[in-house]
Amino acid sequence: MKNFLLSGALLLLATSLSFSQQMTQTVRGQILDQDAKSPLIGATVQIVGTDPILGAVTDLDGNFRITNVPVGRASLFVTYIGYEDRVIPNIQVNSAKEVLLNIDLVESIDKLDEVVVTAKKDKSEVLNEMALVSARSFSVEETQRYAGAINDPARMVSAFAGVNGDAQGNNDIVVRGNSSKGILWKLEGVEIPNPNHFANEGATGGPVNALNSNMLDNSDFFTGAFSPEYGNALSGVFDIKFKKGNNEQREYTTSLGVFGVDFTAEGPFKQGYNGSYIANYRYSSLQLLSDAGILDFNGVPKYQDGSFNIALPIGKKQYVTLFGLGGISNISQTETDEEDEDIILSRGDFSARLGVAGVNYTYFVNDNVFVRNSIALSLSGQTSNYDMNEDTGFRDVEDIDLNKNSIRVASTLNYKLNAKNKFETGIIYSRLGYNAKVDLYNYENKTMDTWLDDKGNTGTFQAFGSWKLRFSEAWTMTSGVHYFLFALNDTQSVEPRVGLKYDLNNKQAFTAGFGLHSRLEPISAYLAKQTQEDGSLLQPNKNLRTTKAAHYVVGFNQVLNQSTHLKLEAYYQQLYDVPVENDPSSSFSMINSSGAFVNESLVNEGAGRNYGLELTLEQYLNRGFYYMSTVSLYKSLYTAQDGVERASAFDGNYIVNVIGGKEFKVGSIDKNRVLFVNAKAALIGGQRYSPIDLEASRELGTEVRDDANPFSVKGDDVFFVNLAIGTRKNRKKTTSEFKIDVTNVTNNQALVNEYYVAGTGNIVKSYQLAMLPNIVYTLKF
Repeated sequence: MKNFLLSGALLLLATSLSFSQQMTQTVRGQILDQDAKSPLIGATVQIVGTDPILGAVTDLDGNFRITNVPVGRASLFVTYIGYEDRVIPNIQVNSAKEVLLNIDLVESIDKLDEVVVTAKKDKSEVLNEMALVSARSFSVEETQRYAGAINDPARMVSAFAGVNGDAQGNNDIVVRGNSSKGILWKLEGVEIPNPNHFANEGATGGPVNALNSNMLDNSDFFTGAFSPEYGNALSGVFDIKFKKGNNEQREYTTSLGVFGVDFTAEGPFKQGYNGSYIANYRYSSLQLLSDAGILDFNGVPKYQDGSFNIALPIGKKQYVTLFGLGGISNISQTETDEEDEDIILSRGDFSARLGVAGVNYTYFVNDNVFVRNSIALSLSGQTSNYDMNEDTGFRDVEDIDLNKNSIRVASTLNYKLNAKNKFETGIIYSRLGYNAKVDLYNYENKTMDTWLDDKGNTGTFQAFGSWKLRFSEAWTMTSGVHYFLFALNDTQSVEPRVGLKYDLNNKQAFTAGFGLHSRLEPISAYLAKQTQEDGSLLQPNKNLRTTKAAHYVVGFNQVLNQSTHLKLEAYYQQLYDVPVENDPSSSFSMINSSGAFVNESLVNEGAGRNYGLELTLEQYLNRGFYYMSTVSLYKSLYTAQDGVERASAFDGNYIVNVIGGKEFKVGSIDKNRVLFVNAKAALIGGQRYSPIDLEASRELGTEVRDDANPFSVKGDDVFFVNLAIGTRKNRKKTTSEFKIDVTNVTNNQALVNEYYVAGTGNIVKSYQLAMLPNIVYTLKF
């Protein structure tokens, strides 16, 4: 017995000495059943490749804790009897913050003695187990790592197959040739307004995202044939999750960069309670310099935002989370004469606002059933004033004050019948309020016309049901239906969905999916007014229906080695009931709109087609190196009331992305310093636009496009290289990072569009975003 105790003491001493030579951190978390979200008791969690072996076994609540994990990269191997093993690769472990993980395991459907278990390491698998096609998960680290992403999930996903960003600098996302206004944003399971600063009416993107990457947890992005729970989405879905704060110790992150100064705090409410908070606040760096009088130039973008997530467990069966996001932004600009800067040709002021606050309540009925109820309040709006200098003084051109709000209530029931069958059903009610006053100048009549003048509310009702059936270890099917009702005009849509996956073996899988989807136009389109000759106002679009699309997708996935996979998807989308101008000679279609006020008389008689092929070759971060190459070939076509099928505004035809990066350990081991280099190169087919009729524009005093030849001009192909270089250093209780992230490092200037400037009577060419450096210093402690 004495020899045994002595051997144990020597082992502990040796282990302690081995860890004293390098910095370590704690990795902890919870292991859950993927379908039922119930804790798995007795699961084994190990750090891969450590000597001595580091690991833990989950307790009665499914929690595990592994201490003394060396700082750097670590991979976890998780096993549990009757469940498929799982590998969580290349987790970043730093000295400043504990690593908190929630890991889901899939129950095996075969008998235990027949199971041949292989570790799954496919990072492309999404968090939503109902999604089998055209879906991809992404981590907060990827958002921060990809060159040129600027810690913005919308810019980051532009590297994915089938996704195109905005060459002029906004983070609008064009998915498979669809307008960016077809994107649905969800936060913590709740639909939210456009989460971007300086956002225009109807748009889903903007120059700066109010979602801060320090707040994000692993999330999902969908590009087609969405699972039944997602409604009011036509082209893509961002399903964003906030991470939970550390419930045992307080931790902080602060950063200073070109785009903002921000601070994040997280921690427990009290010792012994598993509740936690995390909150972030950011202020525009340029606004700080402007407020201090250091910086003064025309059009300083001013913005600030904040967000929070509060987790409040109540016993073992109930869980409450409170979350919120808010932001305000403003920019004022003047246009001066090229020869005399004292002469102001035009001036404008634009401001936007955003706010979301919600509560999620989850009740676990038993180990196989849980109910999640949600209520969320949101507001968004914009105010803008624009006037032009004429001989008689300044003339109003634009006067907008638009405010929208919503109350959303949802309830979802999840039931895991057994390892083969899971059911999910839910209802969502949204009360949509609006208070809008929009006056725009009529250049033909030389009057200010009212486009919007409404205050009131309407609503939507949605219901869905999903069923996931695993026929065998190889075959999985998800199916269901989504129902959508728009109360303003009683528009209804019934949308069946189905997805299928066949795992030929451990390395090859085939997928297929089909779904009907619909999307409302911006509320301003339904409320738009036309001024008649007698001065009365006509509201032509109140009975407009939703745009609909049928998505068809087939795919193939090949695992090439432990960290590399090849993915191929082909898709066809048939759009119908598309709003188009009610004029047999018109080529106008809402398919080509990315967000703006319209007052044309619209009817649901337009159509569109998108089809293409996408290829992804990706190596996940392995031994400090990663890369991804995507190729997308596609066509985007539309048909308006004139019956002519044409290329849409988003028919760029091809997108090629190559991204990659490498981490290098520099200096001695005890310095714990890493040098990282990340890069992205992209070649994107030129943007289409309608030519400007210069003579007509000068005569009318505003821009006039040649509607007889819509989108007949194709801009230059866009090429750019983004490069990010930085260092990360771990000290005893802090981790610091310094990064220089340069967008368009070669300063390539492709022609993207053209605009008419009324003040000069000339056409101005618009080029891709010029070289933009972003220098960021981050400190975690």
